[in-house]
Amino acid sequence: MASHGDTLTLPSGRVISRATADAAADWLTLLMSGEAGDEQQRLWRQWRQAHVDHEAAWQHVEAVTGRMKSLEGASAYAALSSAATSAQPASAARRRATRMLLWGGLAAGAGLLVSRTGTWQATMADYRSSTGEQRNFTLSDGTRLTLNTDSAVNLRFDASQRCILLVAGEIMIATRHEPRPADPRPLLVTTAEGSIRSLGTRFTVRQRDGRTGVAVLESAVEISPWAGRASARLLHAGEQTLFSRNAVDAPRSVDEHTDAWTRGQLVADEQRLGDFLAELGRYRPGVLRVDPQVADLRLSGVFPLADTDHILATLPSVLPVRVQWRTRFWATVGPAG
Repeated sequence: MASHGDTLTLPSGRVISRATADAAADWLTLLMSGEAGDEQQRLWRQWRQAHVDHEAAWQHVEAVTGRMKSLEGASAYAALSSAATSAQPASAARRRATRMLLWGGLAAGAGLLVSRTGTWQATMADYRSSTGEQRNFTLSDGTRLTLNTDSAVNLRFDASQRCILLVAGEIMIATRHEPRPADPRPLLVTTAEGSIRSLGTRFTVRQRDGRTGVAVLESAVEISPWAGRASARLLHAGEQTLFSRNAVDAPRSVDEHTDAWTRGQLVADEQRLGDFLAELGRYRPGVLRVDPQVADLRLSGVFPLADTDHILATLPSVLPVRVQWRTRFWATVGPAG
């Protein structure tokens, strides 16, 4: 979709005003919120019939949301619905994001949307962090929420539940310890694979590709996969595991450096260079590659995440490697010489 000042060009070639495009996005927000009564429905139909540009804009909206619904798991459509129904303070920002999705990146090509669904879902989230950033929040119930690099969550706190939806990345949850009557609402973290119920605890949750990682630092949590609730498992302090939608893996001991990222550190203990660089890549933009010839080299150390370029620069001093830079955002670690 082309943009020229105060007008937009639809894929059909029709030119409409930005005001018409924004009005269509606002109608979508209202209709998806579930708060549109008979009168609002009547006014919406009246708006569509008032001008051919209005109908053309709405046809584009329906085409876009139809493509969202066709995505695997309908995750894209669900995220847009989430933005429409949220009552968080950042709703104005999410409305702008919704308009961008309808009239910007989506119109440029559905393929880009499909390949980057998680990216724009994160953009619309209630809380998010950028690449290389860690952020701390205190929620309304006193729970402390820490977001690792490139992470995003949505909140669903109401009279019956406290739910943190992990959209992307990694978080740490620390529940309040001061004496007071226990909150009767369960505190849940949900991911693509299942839910984690806090039992008064401190724990980390990381969304991986088709798996969720959980590590408990204090107390315990209960893990329930979406498709295998019969395999729900208690995970105690000092334990970590991975789970899919169907089952929870056997627990293993927590690595003592599991929460190093909350202190701005990346810790390696005789770690494969390939694995180390894969982890480091989460904290820097661009492309970071490793030559298979050096991927199995081992290294140890504590590295400050505030300067990932410096971490790469130090590698040749501890390993027989060199770092080749194609651009500032494209580096390859290969054999020295």
